Amino acid sequence: MSNRKKDDVTGTETTGHSWDGIEELNTPLPRWWLWTLYLCIIWGIIYTIAYPAWPMVSGATKGVLGWSTRANVAAEITAHEAKNAKLVTALLGTDMEALPANADLNRYAIARGGSVFRANCSQCHGSGAAGAKGYPNLLDDDWLWGGQMADIEYTVRHGIRNEQDGDARYSQMPAFGEILEKEEIAAVVEHVVSLSSTDYDADIAAAGAAVFAGNCSACHGETGLGDRAQGAPNLADAIWLYGGDRQTLTNTVVNARFGIMPAWGPRLTEADVRAVSAYVHSLGGGE
Repeated sequence: MSNRKKDDVTGTETTGHSWDGIEELNTPLPRWWLWTLYLCIIWGIIYTIAYPAWPMVSGATKGVLGWSTRANVAAEITAHEAKNAKLVTALLGTDMEALPANADLNRYAIARGGSVFRANCSQCHGSGAAGAKGYPNLLDDDWLWGGQMADIEYTVRHGIRNEQDGDARYSQMPAFGEILEKEEIAAVVEHVVSLSSTDYDADIAAAGAAVFAGNCSACHGETGLGDRAQGAPNLADAIWLYGGDRQTLTNTVVNARFGIMPAWGPRLTEADVRAVSAYVHSLGGGE
């Protein structure tokens, strides 16, 4: 025998469930809502059959239509490359130093290079290429190995101090903490400070000049202007990669620095290497 009855107030049949005297009404869902639900279920079944949907061990079901966002993107990239094929061919066939003379080609190279830079280089050099501590500022004209177009291209292609490319630019500063006494280190740091600042102890700097001449001038030059052939930085321009305060300079002298840049030649296409080189050259510090 059914224990369902009609609610006296609403006249709606109850479900038979009751909690503390409160009875549950058997109120049916609106017919439009039910049809919407059924249509969504039917649509979901059709979708999972037609399109990629169910995750599997090494991928997902492909669907009978074989639709793929990756394929669509690849097709768009292919179409875009086809439109720029002539420009790419011209870029590959133009000497890098002559590139700025071709306004249209140079404009294309810089635009393409900007995209390459933001995708691959901005993580270290910053989105605006202003660099950070340990990562060179590419907006100024202070270059370790030269700022000519060809110099930049070589650096991009082969990188710096990496183990993947035998032609990578390479320089290594000795850790003078194992060579010099503490007093000598303090003196040579004071001398380096004196090369770009007026706030220094003249007596200590004078003693440091002798230490500098005997240990540092072979790479940095007698006046500390550096040597691009060796990748030795200019110490007299107040532009510092790791910092120019005495504590940081002392750390540099004692422990040396060994920054690494990957070789982008194997990672990028030839056109991208040339384009990003043109972009970096255009930022303001290119020579």
